Amino acid sequence: VDAAYDGMCEVQILDHDAPMYAKLREYQVHGSVYGVIPAKRIVHKPLGEWSTEEIRVEGDNIKVTVNGEVIVDGNIRRACKGHNVAPDGGKKNPYTVDHKNHPGMFNKKGYISFCGHGEGLKIRNVRILDLGDKK
Repeated sequence: VDAAYDGMCEVQILDHDAPMYAKLREYQVHGSVYGVIPAKRIVHKPLGEWSTEEIRVEGDNIKVTVNGEVIVDGNIRRACKGHNVAPDGGKKNPYTVDHKNHPGMFNKKGYISFCGHGEGLKIRNVRILDLGDKK
Protein backbone atom coordinates (compact mmCIF):
# COMPACT_ATOMS: atom_id res chain seq x y z
CA VAL A 1 0.00 0.00 0.00
CA ASP A 2 1.30 3.44 -0.92
CA ALA A 3 -0.30 6.19 1.18
CA ALA A 4 0.09 8.79 -1.56
CA TYR A 5 -1.98 6.81 -4.04
CA ASP A 6 -4.02 4.12 -2.28
CA GLY A 7 -5.08 6.26 0.68
CA MET A 8 -7.24 9.38 0.70
CA CYS A 9 -4.12 11.51 0.54
CA GLU A 10 -0.58 12.00 1.76
CA VAL A 11 0.33 15.35 3.24
CA GLN A 12 4.07 15.90 3.05
CA ILE A 13 6.05 16.44 6.26
CA LEU A 14 9.64 17.26 5.39
CA ASP A 15 12.26 20.00 5.41
CA HIS A 16 11.96 21.06 1.77
CA ASP A 17 14.94 23.42 2.21
CA ALA A 18 17.35 20.59 3.11
CA PRO A 19 20.00 19.97 0.42
CA MET A 20 18.77 16.40 -0.14
CA TYR A 21 15.41 17.82 -1.26
CA ALA A 22 16.81 20.48 -3.60
CA LYS A 23 15.05 19.00 -6.64
CA LEU A 24 11.54 18.61 -5.22
CA ARG A 25 8.64 19.39 -7.50
CA GLU A 26 5.99 21.90 -6.39
CA TYR A 27 3.61 19.11 -5.30
CA GLN A 28 6.27 17.55 -3.04
CA VAL A 29 7.06 20.44 -0.68
CA HIS A 30 6.02 20.39 2.99
CA GLY A 31 2.26 20.49 3.42
CA SER A 32 1.42 19.51 -0.14
CA VAL A 33 -1.34 17.02 -0.80
CA TYR A 34 1.14 14.80 -2.62
CA GLY A 35 0.61 14.79 -6.35
CA VAL A 36 -2.71 16.61 -6.11
CA ILE A 37 -2.52 20.07 -4.48
CA PRO A 38 0.81 21.90 -4.13
CA ALA A 39 1.37 23.82 -0.89
CA LYS A 40 2.59 27.36 -0.49
CA ARG A 41 6.31 27.03 0.26
CA ILE A 42 7.06 28.13 3.82
CA VAL A 43 10.22 28.98 5.72
CA HIS A 44 10.64 26.38 8.44
CA LYS A 45 11.55 27.14 12.02
CA PRO A 46 15.19 26.34 12.85
CA LEU A 47 16.00 22.65 13.32
CA GLY A 48 15.14 21.62 16.86
CA GLU A 49 12.28 24.11 17.35
CA TRP A 50 8.76 22.72 17.48
CA SER A 51 6.26 23.68 14.81
CA THR A 52 2.50 23.34 14.84
CA GLU A 53 0.50 21.82 12.02
CA GLU A 54 -3.21 21.34 11.57
CA ILE A 55 -4.64 19.20 8.80
CA ARG A 56 -8.39 19.60 8.49
CA VAL A 57 -10.35 17.37 6.12
CA GLU A 58 -14.09 17.85 5.63
CA GLY A 59 -15.46 15.81 2.76
CA ASP A 60 -13.26 16.62 -0.24
CA ASN A 61 -11.96 19.86 1.30
CA ILE A 62 -8.53 19.94 2.88
CA LYS A 63 -6.80 22.75 4.71
CA VAL A 64 -3.21 22.60 5.99
CA THR A 65 -2.01 25.24 8.45
CA VAL A 66 1.60 25.41 9.67
CA ASN A 67 2.53 27.72 12.54
CA GLY A 68 -0.67 29.68 11.96
CA GLU A 69 -0.13 30.11 8.21
CA VAL A 70 -2.53 28.43 5.76
CA ILE A 71 -0.44 26.70 3.09
CA VAL A 72 -3.14 24.55 1.45
CA ASP A 73 -6.84 25.32 1.19
CA GLY A 74 -8.35 23.25 -1.56
CA ASN A 75 -10.72 20.58 -2.74
CA ILE A 76 -9.22 17.29 -3.90
CA ARG A 77 -12.12 16.47 -6.23
CA ARG A 78 -11.92 19.86 -7.94
CA ALA A 79 -8.12 19.71 -8.08
CA CYS A 80 -8.28 16.59 -10.27
CA LYS A 81 -11.54 17.56 -12.00
CA GLY A 82 -13.19 14.45 -10.51
CA HIS A 83 -10.65 12.08 -12.08
CA ASN A 84 -8.65 10.31 -9.39
CA VAL A 85 -7.70 7.75 -12.05
CA ALA A 86 -7.10 8.22 -15.76
CA PRO A 87 -10.41 8.20 -17.68
CA ASP A 88 -8.93 5.88 -20.31
CA GLY A 89 -7.83 3.34 -17.67
CA GLY A 90 -4.16 4.01 -18.35
CA LYS A 91 -1.34 4.72 -15.93
CA LYS A 92 -0.94 8.40 -16.86
CA ASN A 93 -3.59 10.68 -15.37
CA PRO A 94 -3.70 14.09 -17.06
CA TYR A 95 -5.86 15.49 -14.24
CA THR A 96 -3.39 15.22 -11.32
CA VAL A 97 -0.30 17.41 -11.01
CA ASP A 98 1.98 14.36 -10.75
CA HIS A 99 0.13 12.67 -13.67
CA LYS A 100 -0.40 9.50 -11.63
CA ASN A 101 -3.53 7.64 -10.59
CA HIS A 102 -4.70 8.10 -7.00
CA PRO A 103 -7.36 5.36 -6.69
CA GLY A 104 -7.96 5.90 -2.97
CA MET A 105 -8.27 9.69 -3.15
CA PHE A 106 -12.02 9.80 -2.59
CA ASN A 107 -12.00 7.37 0.37
CA LYS A 108 -14.03 8.67 3.30
CA LYS A 109 -12.78 6.11 5.85
CA GLY A 110 -9.39 4.63 6.58
CA TYR A 111 -6.28 4.92 8.69
CA ILE A 112 -4.04 7.81 9.63
CA SER A 113 -0.33 7.10 9.37
CA PHE A 114 2.92 8.99 9.74
CA CYS A 115 5.34 7.80 7.05
CA GLY A 116 8.96 8.87 6.76
CA HIS A 117 11.99 8.67 4.53
CA GLY A 118 14.33 7.51 7.30
CA GLU A 119 16.07 10.73 8.38
CA GLY A 120 14.02 11.13 11.56
CA LEU A 121 10.97 13.02 12.67
CA LYS A 122 9.60 13.80 16.11
CA ILE A 123 5.89 14.33 16.62
CA ARG A 124 4.13 15.28 19.85
CA ASN A 125 0.67 16.25 21.07
CA VAL A 126 -1.20 14.59 18.20
CA ARG A 127 -4.95 15.12 18.44
CA ILE A 128 -7.59 13.71 16.14
CA LEU A 129 -11.06 15.22 16.11
CA ASP A 130 -13.95 13.51 14.33
CA LEU A 131 -15.83 16.32 12.62
CA GLY A 132 -18.79 14.02 11.95
CA ASP A 133 -21.15 14.23 9.03
CA LYS A 134 -21.62 17.97 8.68
CA LYS A 135 -24.33 18.94 6.23
